[in-house]
Amino acid sequence: MQPVVTDQLYEFVPPYEGNFWPNVVKHFVPGYLRRRYGVTNVEFRHVEQLHKQIERGGGVMLAPNHSSMADPLVLAMLAKHVGNNFFIMASSHLFYQSRFMSWVIRHAGAFSVYREGVDRDAVNAAIDILTHAKRPLVIFPEGCLSHTNDRLGALMAGVPLMARAAAKRRAMDGSAAADDIVVLPVAVKYLFKGTLTNAIEPLLDEIEARLSWRPRCDQPLIERIYHLGHSLLTLKELEFFGDTQSGTIEERLHRLIDHLLVPAEKRYLDEQQTGTVIARVKELRKAVLPEMIDGQLDADEWDLRTRELEDMYLAQQLSQYPSNYVGRLPTVDRLVETVGKFELHLTGEERPRPPTTAVVQIGEPIPVESKRPRDVDVDPVLVALEDQLQAMLDELAHESAVYVTK
Repeated sequence: MQPVVTDQLYEFVPPYEGNFWPNVVKHFVPGYLRRRYGVTNVEFRHVEQLHKQIERGGGVMLAPNHSSMADPLVLAMLAKHVGNNFFIMASSHLFYQSRFMSWVIRHAGAFSVYREGVDRDAVNAAIDILTHAKRPLVIFPEGCLSHTNDRLGALMAGVPLMARAAAKRRAMDGSAAADDIVVLPVAVKYLFKGTLTNAIEPLLDEIEARLSWRPRCDQPLIERIYHLGHSLLTLKELEFFGDTQSGTIEERLHRLIDHLLVPAEKRYLDEQQTGTVIARVKELRKAVLPEMIDGQLDADEWDLRTRELEDMYLAQQLSQYPSNYVGRLPTVDRLVETVGKFELHLTGEERPRPPTTAVVQIGEPIPVESKRPRDVDVDPVLVALEDQLQAMLDELAHESAVYVTK
């Protein structure tokens, strides 16, 4: 299991504004993408949309989907392709890996955001970048990894709020047009170009061996994946309920997620919460972490909260298996992705699977005005962004080869 808490006090890591080091770092990105993530090629589409916005001189926010840890590096390849540097808002935990990695990430253009609360330093940095149109700013609107390339998670309301704040500041200068700040949707899709059986059958053998099973090589591949997923869920049910639960896979997942989250929600937030699992976990972590970081807890309370954080992490993992995701469209990429999640959630690591092509497609610019219309429930910028991103992902999903049972 990956670490769920750090006892380090958060300190904002500001953006590095020079161009020398970002240009140096970008030269090493292609090799690292190949070695670490198996991405051997990056294909760019409709990049003229980005060129136009950069040449126009206004503030540009790039808003990509976020399904893989490789995404920031793929965006660095986009920056190299267009001959520009980007700033990127990155989760603070990435800066805790090591001094070297913290240095590299910052000098590649990233600055930190503390996702367990309102990080005014990060928000102000993002608004300042857009206001002064220093460079394109990359913000992942889902707010966290989805691990689901063809499905978009819920988008954060903060994305249009920061863009509107920048538009308002520029408008106050008297020199900005109504569309001087734009949000550019960016769809990132990973297409596996290798041999499917070579990529995932050895991993299925390993996972089955961890369960003390004989390898089920005689089963059709999709049945084998479903059987393994069902068994992994059953193991968790036995751990937390004491027996196997009834109902559909979706019903069982929801039941287990609620079992993991509701006790903590009642303890810290007084009642069961609604909304997405990601949003529920975020609110809980905001309530649980501050006293842990401040060192205000005795050993028993620390241990209890650590277990609660582990439960939240597991609930978030379980939410990353959409209903009928493989069955509705059994593509090679969805099969590779699903087995990769099994590996990640069991071991905390996911091995690269070359050769993989990353497709980066730029959408139509979404102008951001300084004031939000008052007669709408949801910000129209957020609606337009979600519609474009999901439409592009749906289109790109059909480029994945459909797995044909032999």
